[in-house]
Amino acid sequence: MEKKTNKIMVERDTFEKDGKTYFSYFIKGQIRGKDVRVAVIPPDKGGYTVLDIVFGNEMKANLITNPYEIKDELTGKIIKGNSYAVQTKDENGEVYECNVRPYRNSDKTLLNMLMKI
Repeated sequence: MEKKTNKIMVERDTFEKDGKTYFSYFIKGQIRGKDVRVAVIPPDKGGYTVLDIVFGNEMKANLITNPYEIKDELTGKIIKGNSYAVQTKDENGEVYECNVRPYRNSDKTLLNMLMKI
């Protein structure tokens, strides 16, 4: 299976907490006429530094889909899904990438709906 670049963009926005400025990462879209905002986060706390590097000075990055299939050895059932990453390229063509995941179960559901549009 190969990575797929979608037309979906991951954006970032600033917010303040305890006197410090941080970024939140999200995907905006529309499902059945309703505007939605899907929160995404890195797989671990250290991933926020990686996301800062990937985004650089930009406020948007491409969402990359990595399809996978796993066979359950007990049942023989094949489980299919996607993992996600954000990706940018610098002026020299160097690729920067960081894995992300939906923040809540509701974000996962919304992202799955957006992927089908």
